[in-house]
Amino acid sequence: MTEEAHLPADVYEAPKETHETGLSPRAFVDAHRDDSSNEIFGIAEMCEAFGISARALRFYEEKGLLAPRRVNGTRIYNRRDRARLSLILRGQSIGASLAVIKEYLDLYGDHGEGHARQLQYVIEKTDAAIADLEAKARQIDRTLVEMRLINTASRALLQERAND
Repeated sequence: MTEEAHLPADVYEAPKETHETGLSPRAFVDAHRDDSSNEIFGIAEMCEAFGISARALRFYEEKGLLAPRRVNGTRIYNRRDRARLSLILRGQSIGASLAVIKEYLDLYGDHGEGHARQLQYVIEKTDAAIADLEAKARQIDRTLVEMRLINTASRALLQERAND
């Protein structure tokens, strides 16, 4: 994963487990999908709500993940932007690159017409990630067995030498 594909470590702060409303991440995203709402948010409100810096928001904008409207040069976010940011942070928290997150977000379309494609994309990506993690878990289990054997044999040898 390239550096440009990930948010720099000094910019990223882990998202809050639940929003201050007490909603789960899924419920929070669902509550902010409605783009028809006239509710708007400033950069400070977005930073506070998600526990991230203004620099992080600008970074996501530079990467094409967010596209807030501008009024007299001021960034104005709507409910859809909040939902997108929630999904961006969730993707980052599971190790997805920004390129993968962008591809996922772009599948949605302007009015949700790509939601089925988005779900298929998630299924394909998570199936592959699950298979990869399961293979790594099996390798870790094998390594643990080997290390325990070495540890036990070393302890036995040390004990033999102590008894001599």
